[in-house]
Amino acid sequence: MNIVKTELSTFTKQSWEKANQQLLAKMLQEFMYEQIIEPKEIKKQSDVTTYQWKDQKGVTYTYQAKEKLFDSFYVFADTIQVTSEGQEIGLSKALQLLIGLSEEKGMTSSTAGHLAKEYYHTLVADLYLQNEKSVDELVEMDYAELEGEMTGHPWITYNKGRIGFGYDDYVRFAPEQKNYIQLSWIAVSKQISSFHSIDTLSFDKVMKQELSENSLRLFANQLNERQLIVSDYYYIPIHEWQWMNVIVPLYAEYISNDLIVPLGESEDQYLPQQSIRTFVNTTHREKYHVKLPMSILNTLVYRGLPSERTIIAPQVTEHIKGIRNQDSFLKDTCKIGLLGEVATLNVNHPTFSIIKNAPYQYLEMLGVVWRESIYEELEEGEQAITLAALLHVDHSGKSLVSTYIRKAGLTPKEWVESLMNAVLPPLLHYLYQYGTVFSPHGQNTVLVLKNYKPVRIIMKDFVDDVNISDQPFTELRSLSEELKTVLRSEEPEGLTQFILTGLFICHFRYLATILEENEGVTEQVFWSSVRNEILRYQSQFPQLRERFKLFDLLRPTVTKLTLNRNRMFDYGYEDDVDRPHASEYGKVRNALHEVGIVVK
Repeated sequence: MNIVKTELSTFTKQSWEKANQQLLAKMLQEFMYEQIIEPKEIKKQSDVTTYQWKDQKGVTYTYQAKEKLFDSFYVFADTIQVTSEGQEIGLSKALQLLIGLSEEKGMTSSTAGHLAKEYYHTLVADLYLQNEKSVDELVEMDYAELEGEMTGHPWITYNKGRIGFGYDDYVRFAPEQKNYIQLSWIAVSKQISSFHSIDTLSFDKVMKQELSENSLRLFANQLNERQLIVSDYYYIPIHEWQWMNVIVPLYAEYISNDLIVPLGESEDQYLPQQSIRTFVNTTHREKYHVKLPMSILNTLVYRGLPSERTIIAPQVTEHIKGIRNQDSFLKDTCKIGLLGEVATLNVNHPTFSIIKNAPYQYLEMLGVVWRESIYEELEEGEQAITLAALLHVDHSGKSLVSTYIRKAGLTPKEWVESLMNAVLPPLLHYLYQYGTVFSPHGQNTVLVLKNYKPVRIIMKDFVDDVNISDQPFTELRSLSEELKTVLRSEEPEGLTQFILTGLFICHFRYLATILEENEGVTEQVFWSSVRNEILRYQSQFPQLRERFKLFDLLRPTVTKLTLNRNRMFDYGYEDDVDRPHASEYGKVRNALHEVGIVVK
């Protein structure tokens, strides 16, 4: 390759400075929330405070911010000044903050170095995202396309690290590049693999849906030419990056012995979603969404597929759907949609799977989850968007949620109330009635709009993110031992964290700020809408009052989870046997409690 031909048109001084300023604002506000930095208040004018924080070398950060509920902050990016000895610091302001923190907060040198790499990767992605479409264009955009416009995790500051991707991989495979791809396929011997599905499916049924007759014939011919028996093999899709970087070098023994055979590409086109490893079929939208392992490190974890969870995914789907199907409130009133993980294939590695305490990334390298299509779940006139889309603000400062509100013809308060009525009742019912929670963050929760108004939700990603209560509830007695082993059980406070932190703190606190800044919906009004929807649900099911106390979403304080501290100070980049769990650091005042206090 001639390096002069490298696509670098987005790399300009102006775009680099803008990306740095925006990332630095995010770092300052999230580090204040997590108490990584505790700046001095210099001046307060109305609801805006000027803050100043200085590192040990005298580099000074001066900026303005608003205090928000849940003990959080909103930093105004255009007010930030970074100075040293009175002189403005130029390049890499965001990285300058990392340098300062690494020298005084107990961060290891190894962590600081790896984290700097993640920040640089994130900044490169942010350069591309400056060329995004306007919200007026996004408001009508299809679900799969809209995913490519999103800017990543709202809380984690190094949210597009994607360690393992080179720049060429990034340009080809990152969601925001919106490049259509074809999935590659391999044959894996049944000696080394296992297929699992819901009761109504078989491997042959899945293949006849996912592959054309032509592809099936070509794949069989390749096995026949090697004098291999077709019925001895499963077909499994893989990502090209995983093939080149993981499967060929680490499964060389299997390839050499014809236990893994490369077959080629299927005909359909797919778009990668925000998770990077999930792909939506855009040629035949009714076909399954495909979740594949990609051994890159992004946000907090390697994006593989844990073997034990891949194997049991269809059983989890049947359990979660079984609850919905026999409960008229969930099925008929809430009309909650559930994208089942209906079939899976898993291939264990011959060495890593028997090494004691092997790093988890090596136990998640080859498998697939076939998930039901979002398009098959939608009814006439419905539009699906991930909940994360409500946090999107375009390059001109216009918010996507404002555009939905305007086109729905509702007042902002009415639209917010519709949102809460769509999102909360089914999540609360699974929690209170069945001791079961999803992780309802912005990617797992799909919001369904009709005439731009929220009407219901569709949930996905059960096997990774469904958790159950450790209490002896009657509703949990029917769980198989296998399910109990794989699904993580939590004590009551831990179970409520999935809603309090996963939804309210990780998503709604940002949405509240956007609505206040753009639509004049105060935080008090926003969080009162959340609280009122919870109380409305509770008034409908008074027989569950003991569980309302047990899973208390309105308590005064909540254990503070700290996603940035997790990487920066607690876990670092250790290759552990298990995925890192969210770090805890102190308490946070619960906005749902505060808005319920009546001032006399």
